[in-house]
Parts: sequence; structure tokens; C-alpha cells
Amino acid sequence: MKVVEKFTSINGEGTRAGELAVFIRFKGCNLKCSYCDTMWANELACPYQEETPADIVNYVLATGIRNVTLTGGEPLLQKEIKELIHHLLKAGVRVEIETNGSVSLTDFCEERPVFTMDYKLPSSGCESQMILENMELLVSDDTVKFVTGSQEDLQKAMEVIRTYDLTNRCHVYFSPVFGSIEPVQIVNFMLEHQLNDVRLQIQMHKIIWDPNERGV
Repeated sequence: MKVVEKFTSINGEGTRAGELAVFIRFKGCNLKCSYCDTMWANELACPYQEETPADIVNYVLATGIRNVTLTGGEPLLQKEIKELIHHLLKAGVRVEIETNGSVSLTDFCEERPVFTMDYKLPSSGCESQMILENMELLVSDDTVKFVTGSQEDLQKAMEVIRTYDLTNRCHVYFSPVFGSIEPVQIVNFMLEHQLNDVRLQIQMHKIIWDPNERGV
């Protein structure tokens, strides 16, 4: 498995924001979003360490931390990801996978991690790649994250939320594109449209540390 970095920190967003977590970041993604803040991990020349699922599990267990986030890039593209999920869950670790919404979740629902799945809105340039069937596979522990950079994005997010009844299916978050939209604009939109059970999240790690710092 192509690991570009692994580290311990806190979850900067999501339902376990503020909790300790182990992060395993894999190389490579099938999308190229306009606002991607980890583009370096998707470049062909990006250095990586080849590790087995056993290597990764041993690292996670050695930290003594119960939450692990598998991220990227797109972690579901890793050939041995199902084996890694199996062994982490068997070891009693809480597994969260950050996935970009363009990979089918069907094959990953038998031994089930928690999914934090993006829906790529118009400003991302990748909305056409979304697999809408994934919406039907989400359960109450999962999250759909709408990274929003404009009013157009907010309108489309609201449409998707209502079409798939997402607030009754899973957690739903709005997250601003860093530097492109002010959080107050998102709050005002939520108020205007009475978006109950939708949460605004600010990336906590970008406030605690420099927004461009890695390994945090």
C-alpha cells in the first residue's frame, strides 16, 4: 500500500472532531478538485513508503489511539484496503474512511467502517464523477460533507440533501473552501432555508496549526 504519511493528531472535522486520531494518508486520487489541499499526495513524483496492511495495523496499535482515519488521495483505490479495514476492525479500532464520492461503496459495506463521503459541488470541477447510488448505502454513523465555495454550491448542496433525505439518513456537514467563502455566508444560508440537522464545520487543524502544515 502506498503510504505518503502517517501521524497522530486530533480529528479536525466530523463527528469526532477534537478527539485523538491516527491518520494514514495514501498516495493517488482519481479526481483533481479545484480546492484540493493535498494535491501533493496525488502527484506521480510524490514519494511514498510501500507498507503492508500488517505494517499499518501494527503502527496504529502501537499508538494506543482508538480512532484511525484512512485518507488520501482516495484510500478506496488501494488494492489491499479491504484487508486493512478487516484487520483494523478486528483489532477493535474505530475506522473512518474519507472518500471522495466517486468510488462505489458497495464492496465495502460487509465489514463496515464509517464513511465520510464528499459530494463534489460545482466549484470543485468534479461533480460529474459522483456516484449517486452511494447515497442509498449510507447509514446513521456516516457523514456526507459538502465542501462549499460559492452560493451556487450551497444551492446544489441543499438540493442533494433534500433529494436523498440525507439529514434523516446520516450526518451532514457544510465545510467552507478555505479562503473562498466566509463561514457567515454559510450560516446565513442555513438560516434562510431552515436547514435543520445540517452542521457547519470549520477545519480545526487549520486554526491550531498553519493551514499548509503537514502531519497535523
